[in-house]
Amino acid sequence: MINDRPADLLDELLAPLRLEGVFASRWEARAPWGFRGDQERNAILHYVRSGECAITMPGASEPVMLGPGELAVFPYGAAHELADRPGRVTTPLDLVLPGRPAGSTTEVRVDGPGPVTDLLCGGLHYDEAGMSPLYRSLPEIIVLDHAALAAEPLLSGTLEGLTARYGGLAGLRAFELVFVLALRVALDRLGGMPPALRDPAIGRALLVIQTRYAEPWTLESLAREARMSRSAFAAAFTRLVGEAPARHLAGRRMREAARLLTETATPLAAIPERVGYRSSVGFHLAFRRHFGVPPGEYRRAA
Repeated sequence: MINDRPADLLDELLAPLRLEGVFASRWEARAPWGFRGDQERNAILHYVRSGECAITMPGASEPVMLGPGELAVFPYGAAHELADRPGRVTTPLDLVLPGRPAGSTTEVRVDGPGPVTDLLCGGLHYDEAGMSPLYRSLPEIIVLDHAALAAEPLLSGTLEGLTARYGGLAGLRAFELVFVLALRVALDRLGGMPPALRDPAIGRALLVIQTRYAEPWTLESLAREARMSRSAFAAAFTRLVGEAPARHLAGRRMREAARLLTETATPLAAIPERVGYRSSVGFHLAFRRHFGVPPGEYRRAA
């Protein structure tokens, strides 16, 4: 059953996300301070080494407080405010760190009369083509407190190592490891699993879509995999995942096609069958609908 192997499905959901680079920053901020970041096209991490800070999300009733040794993860870069305490007047982050290009690092100091907060922040730039709707169903913010991190030596050790060396290739891989480990801890142990992943029947169907997308699936065969009737399966899948089974399957096939086009030398003529299309014409039409350009042009641009 899918409940016995949540990490498998999590791995499959994360695998198509291709990390393109990391922007890392080290903050030493003395109160009073506050910054505001808009919605971004990448994942964000905030790790408090010492001191404390408050995270305020638009529309949230209560702020999230982070203390020493605690981590906040924003899987898809949700807008938020970060300050030494709730209610501070905030400055747009773009005025302090414009652009934040992948592959660069910086240090920021904020002077003030109050207590100091030592923060390590990372922006993980992913190719949005690999982001599935199911990934978007993850919580906007995931918080791992000191106890949760202490129970995960690899995660906590990687975070501590990042504070000493957070630039270069080693830093990029370490940030990626922190991101994946933090998601696994939060979803597997802290009960943050989206409803679609918690449902055993829909989870079975999602796993075969993620791992066996090249097979000739139909609504009937996916419903049999979920051990449900066709109508009940279609309704439950659409409600929990946010799109119909056929559309979700097509999206998974398109993400794999994009990966083959950009990361491998697989001949264009071989890709349709590799991702589950029996017709080259059907594949080209579906690819153009999904990405706005034909496969050959997509490969040349990449």
